[in-house]
Amino acid sequence: MNALHVKDEVLRIEALNQYEALNSAPDPILDDITGLAAQVCDAPVAAISLIGSERIWLKSRFGINALDVALGSLPCETTILGDTLYEIRDARLDPNYTPEGILLEGRHYCFYAGVPLITPGGVNIGALFILDSPVRALSPEQASALSILGRQVITRLELSSRIRQIDRAARYRQRVESALTVERNFVSAVLDTVGALVAVFDPAGRIVRFNRACETASGYDFTTLVGRYPWDKLIPRQEIPEAIENFERLRSGELPAAYENQWLHRDGSLRRIAWTATALRDAQGQITFIIATGIDVTTQRVAEATLRESESRYRLLVEGSLGMVCTHDLRGVLLSVNSHGADTIGRTVAAMIGHSLEEFIVPEGKPLLKDYLDLIAQTGEAQGLLHLAHTDGETRVVAYRNKLILSPGRAPYVLGFGVDITEQIRVEGRLRNLTNQSDSILESVGDGIYGLDLEGRVTIVNPAAAQMLGYRQNEILGRRMHELIHHTRADGTPYPKEESPIRKSLSLFDTVRVSDEVFWRKDGTSFPVDYVARPQLDSQMLDHGKVKAIGVVVAFTDTTERQALNRMKDEFVSTVSHELRTPLTSIRGALGLLHSEVLSERPGKARQMLDIAINNSDRLIRLVNDILDLERIGSGKDALQRVMCDVEDLMRRAAGIQQAEISKPEILITFDASGVNVWADPDRILQTFNNLISNAIKFSFPGGAIHLSARNLDENEAIIEVSDQGRGVPADKLETIFERFHQVDASDSRALGGTGLGLAICRSIVTQHGGRIWATSNPIRGTTFHFTLPTRPANNLL
Repeated sequence: MNALHVKDEVLRIEALNQYEALNSAPDPILDDITGLAAQVCDAPVAAISLIGSERIWLKSRFGINALDVALGSLPCETTILGDTLYEIRDARLDPNYTPEGILLEGRHYCFYAGVPLITPGGVNIGALFILDSPVRALSPEQASALSILGRQVITRLELSSRIRQIDRAARYRQRVESALTVERNFVSAVLDTVGALVAVFDPAGRIVRFNRACETASGYDFTTLVGRYPWDKLIPRQEIPEAIENFERLRSGELPAAYENQWLHRDGSLRRIAWTATALRDAQGQITFIIATGIDVTTQRVAEATLRESESRYRLLVEGSLGMVCTHDLRGVLLSVNSHGADTIGRTVAAMIGHSLEEFIVPEGKPLLKDYLDLIAQTGEAQGLLHLAHTDGETRVVAYRNKLILSPGRAPYVLGFGVDITEQIRVEGRLRNLTNQSDSILESVGDGIYGLDLEGRVTIVNPAAAQMLGYRQNEILGRRMHELIHHTRADGTPYPKEESPIRKSLSLFDTVRVSDEVFWRKDGTSFPVDYVARPQLDSQMLDHGKVKAIGVVVAFTDTTERQALNRMKDEFVSTVSHELRTPLTSIRGALGLLHSEVLSERPGKARQMLDIAINNSDRLIRLVNDILDLERIGSGKDALQRVMCDVEDLMRRAAGIQQAEISKPEILITFDASGVNVWADPDRILQTFNNLISNAIKFSFPGGAIHLSARNLDENEAIIEVSDQGRGVPADKLETIFERFHQVDASDSRALGGTGLGLAICRSIVTQHGGRIWATSNPIRGTTFHFTLPTRPANNLL
């Protein structure tokens, strides 16, 4: 096939894939067109053919039943080389066909007429053709009608493709809208659980988000302030110019920034708020939102004033403070610190007094201490964040505001007050990432999520939840979920809905987290779950400051696999510990004898002890390597590099490697796999052969033979076999030998040097290729390991 034909075939296959013509359902419209072609042309047989890479597929048929035929059996391949009607009046005269004509389903046809199916892009993908037994020709009217019907076929394929695209786009848009709704509810729930004040402003300064803590600090609900400037209601009149100036500085890009202002509560009282602001930028780096997190420091400021008035009251307030209160001289040496401040970094008061602040600051922050001391000496005050090293290795972030105190008769000192905001900063970090991450998180979530109204009826359910529960989504919507999936406990006793934590979350207005319960599927089976129930709250404030719940959202996870993995992990750790302990004990014993010089006068015995230590060390290396191989294969860290492989070549390479390292040279290795090719990763299949041949050698008797063979089961799959003449495997062990650390005889690992992981690795490799592996055995003729592999890529399996 020349380069032009190869290019045409590639374009044709791409067009067929675009139309999804080869794997779509039968189309009644195409069947009508085919029948009309037969009727117009007065022919007993008509069909729409699509030319694949290996077969001619009959998409629609009239007068015949065949779904596909071999390439070359019909003139369709010649038809698509042109762009007009192709006609064979007497196929008996054509050397490409039998002397009786074109053979199809046991009948011979002399007459053929077909028109190419040409896409709008100019690619010929097949033909609309008719067959007739007698020698004949189409009339001009019939030829014209057949050409018109050929164009109608392409029009129908184009229309079907467009309809499928529109349908997929509609389903995608619906999923996006659903995800956005869940995201908005999720973001609102997260913001309302944060203890800090969180406010989000647009670039003009208008409020677009206002969490529950802000509502409490201001006395206003979010709906009253959304879309308004903070200085309309919250900032005292005399401080409005400063507030506008601060926001202009933030909008100009001076971020992140820390500042304070006063909020005018709805009841007329003033609250002092310390803010930290940052920005959310778009892809072009422009500020789209300004996010400010704050804490109410009104009480702290009052405490500072009180501390300056009275030393005795200062002591009382300092020790009772929940913040970090300290004094230090102008060199940074601590003069006093309260107990809570010392506890903040895991130290005692005695361990801090008399020491420089530099000793408690994290290494990267130490150079900033000099700048801080210079600033407070020059201006009399300083504020910011202090990063202190906790004794447990963590960094604690303290927001401080310190002042220089000048008292007659004593040296100047600095009074410092700080609040541990480590947790608040962590929350701020999560909030900054929340908006950017929410789309991908919600789209990829595998947990079940459903929403209930106040009557317990399902208002929304995601596909993951429906699938886990065994229902279609429309079977769940509108039904009472408790009666559907939560009606019975794990022990079989009834579960009254009044006792359900999901229902209690509505009355408590709080999130409920539950573990180790069960949900019931449609088929009557149950499965263990962990779930979180979060009430959906109305944004309108009701009488007496109460909030109205309008429903609840439940997210649940099927923990069946996790529990099974925990059990598997425990079993695996136990087995590995045993397998590691055995060779380590031998190594320790051998080395202990050598170290004690008991064998100093017995060099032969000492050499034997060294051999034991070396052999057991080699066994440990093999065990660790096999465990690492098994983990990489199982976790998918080593992606398969699939190519078409000659099985006989892989057998030859594996036999050569094993013959060179064989411990029983009298064992003969033979192979036979002529003409078998598989779609696989050659390195992984070679590793499988090496493990199976090595295993066969270990259990073969001297003078035995090992035979490797392969054959095609069908056009999609090949079977490969490795046979030996060893002692065989008992019938009850044929499946368990593929499990980790399972061997026919527990002594085999010591006597033959195995790790017990070779066959488990083989199963992982074959399974990753989409194949199967098993063993058969006979005490007389030994054991045969069989495994299957695909012979071509999955997307070519039509």
